[in-house]
Amino acid sequence: MADVTAHDLPHARLRILELEPGEAYPHDAGGCEWIVLPLRGAAQVHCTPAADGAGPAAGAPPAAAFTLHGRSSVFAAVTDFAYLPRDSRSRITAPRGGRFALAGAVCERTLPPRYGPARGVPVELRGAGGCSRQVNNFATADAFDCDRLIAVEVLTPGGNWSSYPPHKHDEHDPGRESRLEEVYYYEIAPRGDTAGYGYQRVSPSPAGKTDILAEVRTGDAVLIPDGWHGPSIAAPGHDMYYLNVMAGPDRSRAWLIRDHPDHAWIRDTWPGQDVDPRLPFHRAEDETR
Repeated sequence: MADVTAHDLPHARLRILELEPGEAYPHDAGGCEWIVLPLRGAAQVHCTPAADGAGPAAGAPPAAAFTLHGRSSVFAAVTDFAYLPRDSRSRITAPRGGRFALAGAVCERTLPPRYGPARGVPVELRGAGGCSRQVNNFATADAFDCDRLIAVEVLTPGGNWSSYPPHKHDEHDPGRESRLEEVYYYEIAPRGDTAGYGYQRVSPSPAGKTDILAEVRTGDAVLIPDGWHGPSIAAPGHDMYYLNVMAGPDRSRAWLIRDHPDHAWIRDTWPGQDVDPRLPFHRAEDETR
């Protein structure tokens, strides 16, 4: 049986699947939309959408099948992915085994199942100096159509601070701030036989009381219903990866953030610094997996 770990908030959902070679996972989307994202390994995804309408005359949309080429690790390449609509039923099979994320969001619209190619993922270098990081924007509002789900991957070189300055998105302020819950899922690169680690800070905001300082290792997740989140700190010698899954009650699918007023000044220092030369880890057009 597949090893499944759930990390759920009221609007944002995450499942981490560990599949043995040839093992399959049956997935019922329920009232959420989902993206199947390979973390390690390749997969076959067979999706059966829900019937249109209701009653015996309702039409059943055709099933969709996707081959996800995946990657050898999150540090090796940008990956392709598959979108699964709400109320669909799917089967995810890993011919050679692997680890897969299912990033989900409670939603209203039913969109068609789709394939997202790795070459279509916008790769951004954000920050500068010790705040440099790489962001793979595979499911932002301007990169891939979803109803409520927003998801990105962030890769931070060892010793750097990421998700900084601290920021929040827990109040509805049209044009300035969105209400979005967030799940962080981490993988940390080892150094030889030494497992890596990092740290995550979340401090209380006027909209909530979340207060976390956590040591994080591969497989850990931090749930952020509210609060100023950041920094995400990568220990020296250990590169950090995290998957951000965001969703909320606002009808507009937008990532609008407010920087912590005590630390927003750090952005003004970036124009005078170079981006960390260890970046990018990889680009969407790279063939190495």
